[in-house]
Amino acid sequence: MEDSAGPQPPVEDQRNDHHQHTGLARYARPALIAGAAIAVVCLALLVIIFFLDSFNATVYSVGGKNIQDDTDEARQIRESYAAVRAGGLVFLVASVATALAAAVVLYRNRNVTNDDDTDDGDDVDFEDLAGR
Repeated sequence: MEDSAGPQPPVEDQRNDHHQHTGLARYARPALIAGAAIAVVCLALLVIIFFLDSFNATVYSVGGKNIQDDTDEARQIRESYAAVRAGGLVFLVASVATALAAAVVLYRNRNVTNDDDTDDGDDVDFEDLAGR
């Protein structure tokens, strides 16, 4: 292939500076990103549920009632978001564990390079690139 910069190597020969990880390290970066994103969403969900629970308890208490009473209505208000809260906590713990495991894998493989690297160590300046 040739363009205004001169002949170009085929696309399969062009390499970037990123490591080509193999095995688990190949999936570590996407797992780290997904784990962190899910953890943020779970934290936001748990904060929203906390505020909804506080609002419901406040509204219930306005009439002089106590949210800790042993009535069916108070119990129903206390348990209204219990399943979502439990699910949010489970997903939060799982996503944080996934992100931590991925971070450990990336950290352990940070200096691993493939044997087929073709970097010969030559410095290239503008004059070399421009063909002068």
